[in-house]
Amino acid sequence: MTVLTKGDRRLSRRRRVRAKVSGTAARPRVSVFRSNKGLSAQLIDDDSGRTLAAVNWYEPDLRQLSKAERTSRAAALLGERAKAAGVDTVVFDRGGYRYHGHVRTFAEALRETGIAF
Repeated sequence: MTVLTKGDRRLSRRRRVRAKVSGTAARPRVSVFRSNKGLSAQLIDDDSGRTLAAVNWYEPDLRQLSKAERTSRAAALLGERAKAAGVDTVVFDRGGYRYHGHVRTFAEALRETGIAF
């Protein structure tokens, strides 16, 4: 029997979620990646395999903020970019992470911008 590492367990949860969640052009998937330094997210149309909008923690206007402020500001930026792309409803893919901490803060801040899921 092999011992699964923390990363392996997250990836198996991620695969389980991805088997059930898929984005379309009308309702793209918000894919979240969390690292020790920050958070990245993309709006993905899985039918055509295209990224409609994205935000990264290392963008110049986010880099100087604290982690908590950076997370909520990144959600606001993604919300603005989604509106510009004509998206108002999405499917949230937490990427195998618990809906807690930065992932939860990101989701709540994204909802405040008017993006529904």
